Amino acid sequence: MSDTTKKGDGTTKEQQPRRRQARGERRIAQLLHAAARVFCTTGYTAASTNAIAREAGVSPGTLYQFFPNKEAIAIELGDRLMHEMREAYGEALAPVDPATPLEEAIGSAVDRFMAFNTDHPVFFALMHGPDIPGRMAEAHEQLHTTVVGRIETLLASLMPGAAPADVTRTAHVCLGIYKAGLELVLAHEGAERAAYIRETKDVLIRYLEPLVGDQPAARDAVPRKPEPLQWIHTP
Repeated sequence: MSDTTKKGDGTTKEQQPRRRQARGERRIAQLLHAAARVFCTTGYTAASTNAIAREAGVSPGTLYQFFPNKEAIAIELGDRLMHEMREAYGEALAPVDPATPLEEAIGSAVDRFMAFNTDHPVFFALMHGPDIPGRMAEAHEQLHTTVVGRIETLLASLMPGAAPADVTRTAHVCLGIYKAGLELVLAHEGAERAAYIRETKDVLIRYLEPLVGDQPAARDAVPRKPEPLQWIHTP
């Protein structure tokens, strides 16, 4: 019998492993989505594999076919989210033209940051909890370093001539402001959430305005002379 012989359900032997793999991937995604809801509701410490299985609508035995414990679930979930976040933050923190208005640069970056975190609130719950799994803590520290570097690059384009140490310090302060704002944003919904996002932007803009405006490039810019008035003579 050849490998392409059809079985009773109309599939071939070659198709069977692919179908089993696809079913497995769907089950893993189902378990990860359930885990995300449980981690957001109870936190990582209080979560259990039984609660995750119950949320997913499967038996604990089914869960253990894919994950040995909740730490393995959290690590897989964290790995997937960090991959998505690197892509999102890479776009959000791309260097900008120095002529770009500060409000526009900050607004665009914050909107993308907030969109990712409000779409995936479990990321904040896992990465900023008190008992983040060891492997995730290491990956998060690497990600933190990368994000700070991206912010430095963005700020360097807005603060030409600033000392590197000043840019680094400013990047850390900006990230701290953003994290504080994010915690408030995630605690609210609807109009209040939108209001907290606006407030976070305003705080960042007010913090950066004097720093950006005090750079040599800004101080040394030659002001444009006003155009002479053109008097209109009527007959």
